[in-house]
Amino acid sequence: MTNPSYKRVLLKLSGEVLMGDQQFGIDPKFVAELAKEVKAAKDSGLEVCLVIGGGNIFRGMAGAAQGMDRAQADYMGMLATVMNALAMQSALEQLGVHTRVQSAVQMDTVCEPVIRRRAERHLEKGRVVIFAAGVGSPYFTTDSGAALRAAEMKCDALLKGTSVDGIYDSDPKKNPAAKRYQSVSYDKVLADNLKVMDAAAVALCRDNAIPIVVFSIREKGNLARVLEGQGVQTIVQKEG
Repeated sequence: MTNPSYKRVLLKLSGEVLMGDQQFGIDPKFVAELAKEVKAAKDSGLEVCLVIGGGNIFRGMAGAAQGMDRAQADYMGMLATVMNALAMQSALEQLGVHTRVQSAVQMDTVCEPVIRRRAERHLEKGRVVIFAAGVGSPYFTTDSGAALRAAEMKCDALLKGTSVDGIYDSDPKKNPAAKRYQSVSYDKVLADNLKVMDAAAVALCRDNAIPIVVFSIREKGNLARVLEGQGVQTIVQKEG
């Protein structure tokens, strides 16, 4: 199942995918389906890290746009990501997958603090590590948090599971003629503002030579196909 060039990956999920077909919150049935995909990836021999956004519960940028203090709104968004991480941990452990949640905002009663070497040890022991609360500071997105953790953990790829099956030259929901890229360079993503991830996250992946693989997580079994190199996806990597 696994692409032989990948030994350790970080899977970044947008919080919105945890909603399933709901308008808000967490759909336990859909989270359980996502957990099965993660378990299949781990069972193939991969070491798996996870980062989950918080947009299904609270989005800091949206709160700031409505007049909230931006830093305060971002901290609220970080707490939303912890809730999502705990929901995913519960779903994975019901499948028998040993999991640890590490939060960049310390909350010892529910999860560990982010300690890189402890996370390394968890991965070596076959556990899935879920990194929560972004980078622990306001003004940074969970995409930046995912890129940072992927670099820290020396991951072979950052897999971004979204509601869209790759990166397009324009919004496919608004433009039916939008063209999907099979492969695109970091610099083009930044220069053309393709909005797959925020610029800081893309630049961090570029500087650490971590390919970004964008695919639809809503399609059942798609994570396995992408890891085989067969699913519909867009890879962001260095030119040439």
